[in-house]
Amino acid sequence: MTDGSYYPAPDPAQLAGLAEQVLARARYLRLTIAVAESLTGGQLAAALTAVPGASAVFRGSVTAYATDLKAAVLGVDGILLDQVGAVHGEVASQMAQGARRVCRADLGLATTGVAGPEPQDGQPVGTVFVAVAGQEGVEFEQCRFGVGNGAPAEDRARIQHLSVAATLQLTLRYLGMRTGS
Repeated sequence: MTDGSYYPAPDPAQLAGLAEQVLARARYLRLTIAVAESLTGGQLAAALTAVPGASAVFRGSVTAYATDLKAAVLGVDGILLDQVGAVHGEVASQMAQGARRVCRADLGLATTGVAGPEPQDGQPVGTVFVAVAGQEGVEFEQCRFGVGNGAPAEDRARIQHLSVAATLQLTLRYLGMRTGS
């Protein structure tokens, strides 16, 4: 679990650097990437597509902000959503798998969580799950970017930026396990 309580949100250059590393590693491994986002609302896809040459790797994205879209578009198990809500590691995992399937990509990345200002599905503000799915399986990570209830807008933006960074970092670790061809 990542605890981002004491870390400032990464600056744009740091996020850009992480995105560049992810795309370079995927390009080296001849892999394509797709993204499924909830709490980050397209910011992960934006970070990746801001990198020149991203089109060689990036296939597309789905922003499934509403819970019912996670099931309808990405194929997340509706019973799971009813039982645990949208903020859960298995939901993030299924979203990543759905992104892979929908966009016909080698890798699917996903974000789901609570940016605030209020708790959701019994989870406090700052609870985030990120996931990466590929041929080798799925990995997810829980992050707690603590802020407290009634989070002001700057905390919401901080949680979103930290979530993008956490997803890119998890993806780099996932890709690091592969040696290439």
